[in-house]
Amino acid sequence: MANLKGLLPLFRHLTIRTVEKGEVLVERGATQKELFFIRKGMVRSYFLNEKLEEITFQLFPEYYIFGNIHAVLFDEPSHFCFQALEKTKVYSIDYTSYFELSSKNPDVSQLNMSFLGKKVVKQAFQRVESFVALTPEERYRKYAKDHPNIIGRAPDKYIANVLGITPVSLSRIRNRIASKVD
Repeated sequence: MANLKGLLPLFRHLTIRTVEKGEVLVERGATQKELFFIRKGMVRSYFLNEKLEEITFQLFPEYYIFGNIHAVLFDEPSHFCFQALEKTKVYSIDYTSYFELSSKNPDVSQLNMSFLGKKVVKQAFQRVESFVALTPEERYRKYAKDHPNIIGRAPDKYIANVLGITPVSLSRIRNRIASKVD
């Protein structure tokens, strides 16, 4: 693990910000290359479909890192909006500053490789695998097990979107699970 003292230059580049419920941190089409760490609160990423309906892609609770991955990795405008679902405290850093620190500081570089790089790739693969290998009920059970701090905090329609099901299906799945417990 990275040496905490070696990470001090990183901490000096962080901006602390509190955003209100409903506030957008990154707009669709934004080109800002910024990484965010959620200290308290929750953020959702969503996109607009062809009917201009908001489809929630991911929910980020405390201690998660998110950012405009399209801009950072592909130099493209964001395909998603990122919106606070609660009053949220975030630490942010410009990715260019972060990358420069990473190239000069072995502790930041180790953090980049071990935490950020692997975590983002792992999350993407797990999500794809869940849609290929799991039934909707299995996806819900896994999500509830992996993210108990989201269930009950985020609106059901957002959780259903993340799972790739309708809110009605989510309700049926929960009822089925509850009836098996009784």
